[in-house]
Amino acid sequence: MPITLDIFRGDAFSIDTLTAAINNPPEGQIIPPSPVDFDEEGVTTLSVMIEREGDSLSLVPATERGSPGDVTIGGKRDMVPFALLHLQTRANVMADEVQGVRAFGSTTETQMISDLVNKRLLKMRSRIDATLAFHRFGALTGKIYDANGENLLLDLFHHFGITQQTMSLALGASGTNIQQKIRDVKRIVENSLSGSANITGWRAVCGRGFYDAFVSHAKVEEAFNRWNDGAFLRSSNMHGFEFGEVSWKPWYGKVGNTLYIDPDVAYLVPVGIPGLFISRFGPADYIETVNTLGLPYYAKQEVMDFDKGIMLEAQSNPLNICTKPRAIIKLTK
Repeated sequence: MPITLDIFRGDAFSIDTLTAAINNPPEGQIIPPSPVDFDEEGVTTLSVMIEREGDSLSLVPATERGSPGDVTIGGKRDMVPFALLHLQTRANVMADEVQGVRAFGSTTETQMISDLVNKRLLKMRSRIDATLAFHRFGALTGKIYDANGENLLLDLFHHFGITQQTMSLALGASGTNIQQKIRDVKRIVENSLSGSANITGWRAVCGRGFYDAFVSHAKVEEAFNRWNDGAFLRSSNMHGFEFGEVSWKPWYGKVGNTLYIDPDVAYLVPVGIPGLFISRFGPADYIETVNTLGLPYYAKQEVMDFDKGIMLEAQSNPLNICTKPRAIIKLTK
């Protein structure tokens, strides 16, 4: 008996089922790795407010017992709004593809068609995942670009009304004290955080040219060679080369003519700061999902005119940002 498109009107292809499928892909289908960790949550709104407090912490002076204590004055806080982005892609499953599916053995028609639809959903999710990875790298550098790598979607420094902090390591001079340079740039970060967080480590995300210049500097080369000779003793080198209590690792990626990272720069990132990098996901623009807690992905289908097939839609409504951009220092050669 030929398969009809009526099968798509059943629960097996509802928005709940398709959304669950695209959010729980087969093992190994994940967002490409990011050089920093993001805190992920869903939200019910189409924008996110980031609270900013400009005052630094101050110590409490000693007083006599029984006397009035020092007054703690409320800090100046303001709320910085960020609109979530809308990523949407569509694909078709034509009637001819469905009519060509026949049940085999104990597999039902619904199961076999579900496999066809899920394969199409995975391709759609892969495109969204690549976009999320690109946006997350933009959160690190401070500028998030559109898919063409040219249209600027969000400039974090402009949005917060601040300037990016930059420091040169003077790698072109053989006599540069690199260890001292690293200590200096760490102190810039510590001052930016004003003692509001406990830094547990340091990570430097490097462009290829910067990394090559760094590891070949006379003050660094010997340490790098010692590390490189013993690299086979390690089970994994994912954390990169350690120098000056900082993990240095080269990264590369490209969208269109835009590189993920300028080859000649690096970004020093403090590790262990709660909420430094966040991902927030809002609800889809469907009647069924309005005012619900957002999920990373949504999927929905609709039968085409004259039953010629179904149209699949997948979407994500993300915001990937750094909440303290001045704590990320741009390093130059």
